[in-house]
Amino acid sequence: MEEAIKLAIIGGSGLYNMDGLKATKEYKIETPFGLPSAPVVVGTLENQRVAFLARHGVGHHIMPSDVPYRANIYALKSLGVERVISISACGSLREDYMPGHIVIPDQLYDNTKNRRHTFFGDGLVVHVGVADPFCMDLSKQLEDAARAANATVHSGGAFITIEGPRFSTKAESNVYRAWGMSIIGMTAAPEAFLAREAEMCYAAMAHVTDYDVWHVSETPVTVEMVVQTLNKNTAIAQEAIHHFVRNMKPERACDCDHALANAIITQHKSISKEAGKKLNLLVKKYI
Repeated sequence: MEEAIKLAIIGGSGLYNMDGLKATKEYKIETPFGLPSAPVVVGTLENQRVAFLARHGVGHHIMPSDVPYRANIYALKSLGVERVISISACGSLREDYMPGHIVIPDQLYDNTKNRRHTFFGDGLVVHVGVADPFCMDLSKQLEDAARAANATVHSGGAFITIEGPRFSTKAESNVYRAWGMSIIGMTAAPEAFLAREAEMCYAAMAHVTDYDVWHVSETPVTVEMVVQTLNKNTAIAQEAIHHFVRNMKPERACDCDHALANAIITQHKSISKEAGKKLNLLVKKYI
């Protein structure tokens, strides 16, 4: 591909229907992990080529557990993407993180059960470090962009990912609060971990839509509640993306781009040809 595409946005399909996005082009990308959720839409925004991917497919027809996370991240990697911004809905597990607010989380707890969480295996073993699962440099730039869009922004918080598609019980919600979780959603894992394996920076702009089910004086979360808040926040998200792209630093000031440097444990001579071919895009600079 001749285009230089350094940034990707993963979120709802409505995100790329924004003012100022020009010269859009769709890419249907085959990966070793199947097809992505939707064709990747690439357009020019603030004089930068930016990729957009609808996580749940166009029209939101893919359940959280069925999102082809590996295909999505691999497809973006194949386009040359270095930074990924996730736009997602979340429930609040804290009184001060109110519906309508935006959270830029700094920690992630994976409470899912039925997902493939890694690109690796089948002849190539990798143990990637994810002590800080969100890129701190990218998260700071994203926080600044959200504040520039006049959003109420909270910096930091632990984001727990549940399997879904159902919402939590009150018992579960209160347990997550007791664990010290700040927000809850269904898609941050394994997306963030796969981005790290692909040596891409990853940050999340989480839009608080509800108080989950723990809050005794608030109505328990419903789909209608989530959609209403997301629709209200779409303009904020789009404005924040404009600010981000306009001020994006050209160079990455983090360690994400060499996350696999000391993570591959399989001896090179023992890596199967099949695994080497399948994962060449991710490991070619190391083996």
